[in-house]
Amino acid sequence: MNNVRHIRRWPASLAVVAVLVLQLVVPTEIIALPRWIMPALGAALLLPLVWANPFHLRRDEPWLRWVELVLLAVLVLVNAFYLAGMIVYLNTGGATDGVVLVKAALLIWVTNVVAFAVWYWEVDRGGPFARAPEHEREAERADLLFPQMTVDLPGWERWLPGFTDYLFVAFTAATAFSPTDTMPLTARVKTLMGIQAAVSLLTIAVIAARAVNVL
Repeated sequence: MNNVRHIRRWPASLAVVAVLVLQLVVPTEIIALPRWIMPALGAALLLPLVWANPFHLRRDEPWLRWVELVLLAVLVLVNAFYLAGMIVYLNTGGATDGVVLVKAALLIWVTNVVAFAVWYWEVDRGGPFARAPEHEREAERADLLFPQMTVDLPGWERWLPGFTDYLFVAFTAATAFSPTDTMPLTARVKTLMGIQAAVSLLTIAVIAARAVNVL
């Protein structure tokens, strides 16, 4: 067990909670299951993570990381299911309610950003515990190249990326459909970023564009 008190856990947990709450308002036109199933499943997976590390990272247990990766995989798969449901809904010819389309597109896009932000936060250099300088385990090679890592600026010598930095990476990847100021270096992060950009592009190009025409 290791104690990394200065790395905050709660921003990532709060972002996931917000996404789970959003699942309660997913339009019924794109799902045939009860709305509470996804929030309930997500809460069951999130609970042990919050219990072990409520505000800061203190317990480094391998099973906790696997639980988080399962939670992220569930979020991404369910979001892809919503996207597929929306595409089917658009092809039925009955998609005439612009409000439903906008609501669904916003839900899918926000979930996409948050899920992949936590993915990047969790996989970069082996995770937040491995990135901490006082951690016993040597960090893996960097998966993302942040601008702060390429320049020698006073006051930034011991800089470490936090969840907000990964959220910004996910946000820019979802809006630009490509890297911006932070470059993906490894195949796993390039794959994640490619999937995120594809989901975002389909959401905006297919769903949002149709919603604008309806409105």
